[in-house]
Amino acid sequence: MAEAYHRPQPLRRMGARAGMGAGVLAAMLLAGCQTIVPRGVPDRAPPRPRPGGVPDAPVTRPGSNLPVDAERHRVALLVPMTGPNAAVGNAIANAANLALIDSGTAKVRITTYDTATGAAAAADRALADGSRLFLGPLLGEDVRVVSAAARAAKVPVIAFSNDATVAGNGTYLMGFSPAQSIARVVDYARSKGMTRFAGLVPTGAYGRTASAMLIRAAEAAGGSVVAMQTFDRSPASLKAAVGRFGRDQRYDAVLIADGGRIAVQAVPLLKRTASPAAKILGTELWATDNAVRTGGVLNGAWYASVPDAMYRQLGRRYQARYGRAPYRLASLGYDAVLLTVRISANWRVGTAFPERMLIDRDGFGGVDGAFRFGRDGIAQRMLEVNQVAAGTPVVVSGAGTGFE
Repeated sequence: MAEAYHRPQPLRRMGARAGMGAGVLAAMLLAGCQTIVPRGVPDRAPPRPRPGGVPDAPVTRPGSNLPVDAERHRVALLVPMTGPNAAVGNAIANAANLALIDSGTAKVRITTYDTATGAAAAADRALADGSRLFLGPLLGEDVRVVSAAARAAKVPVIAFSNDATVAGNGTYLMGFSPAQSIARVVDYARSKGMTRFAGLVPTGAYGRTASAMLIRAAEAAGGSVVAMQTFDRSPASLKAAVGRFGRDQRYDAVLIADGGRIAVQAVPLLKRTASPAAKILGTELWATDNAVRTGGVLNGAWYASVPDAMYRQLGRRYQARYGRAPYRLASLGYDAVLLTVRISANWRVGTAFPERMLIDRDGFGGVDGAFRFGRDGIAQRMLEVNQVAAGTPVVVSGAGTGFE
């Protein structure tokens, strides 16, 4: 028997009712694209009879196998459905499906395009099919490719990446921002009297972002960064980086700007330095890493992430329908569809997507809590701070519920 589902309550700005089970969706394969349409709404308009009783063929666009749809908004979901990231892409697509079910809308039609076979080709197919909005892609490099084609066609992109370098000029990012996560946990640590911070960061783009944000956040909170070391994710490099902190360097807290697996390796090494009592801080990566929940190595550590309460409800709903737990990023697909449904109430079918409605100072609500897009195109989110306790995250500072 499927577990009963208690629906999450969206914020007032979302508008779309989250009545779980409020409709049934059909999925069909068209020209290599999975198209999601509500049951009861025909996939294509019935052919009009010609004089003499011979019906017209459905009207299609040049270069497209999909019929022209005069009653629904065409929206493209661009995610990897095959290849190494297929599991995450399919989870996002499944959650998008659930969002259509839960909203009960008959105004939005979502077609899924596989970016693993080529992001540029996927974007071209979506545009040929008449898509007026792109949800996705997932990977930063794909966002860059897709955005170029979408921008030329004046089609906005709401991507699932957290790569800030690809945001702006019609591209909006829903991905969880490392900069915001670091700022939130540092601010919380400062509120507990910590002023001297250290950073243990990986080489590469993520590490550079984390380093810059740690310095900025510490200074903004009235503290300072007294040590910063980089490593290349190998055990030897990690050990050497911790050793370079030196026994004469004291700090109140150290940010491990990497996933839980690396943190589990780093903490025992850090505990043998001159500041064994330093508070361990993590990033948003910890929220999606099961290594955080194994053993007691990270007990007492803090990290900031989007709130999980409504996501857990979505997870149960997802499990009941698909027979497996979703990837944590599946919520991005769910919330992107709810946002689309919300805006569709003021979006006339056949016209360009009203991009101006994405910049709403009051923000929107979803499974991942309150969010709004800044002028830079990056989703600003309300984050909670969690403390690891016996391998289980416990909220020690809740997320806000709206923007001032």
